[in-house]
Amino acid sequence: MKTLTAIFRFYRDGFRSMTLGRTLWAIIAVKLFIMFAILKLFFFPNLLNSRFQTSEEKGNFVAEQLTSPFTTNSSSNRKTGPQP
Repeated sequence: MKTLTAIFRFYRDGFRSMTLGRTLWAIIAVKLFIMFAILKLFFFPNLLNSRFQTSEEKGNFVAEQLTSPFTTNSSSNRKTGPQP
């Protein structure tokens, strides 16, 4: 228990004495907010709500996507041109 208290005090005192660090942490927090909140709204639409009406349909789709094997288009892997 003493070790956890010592670690907590170490970080608490370190964050209290920061001057430039607080500004940097604020910048990091703003960037994370922009990345996760703002960009999600504009670039990642909720496809499940636009494709399916009920939660059962959504659940079935997600389960199918998670359990179906990954397949590739074999025609795109073939070389073009004459084969020897």
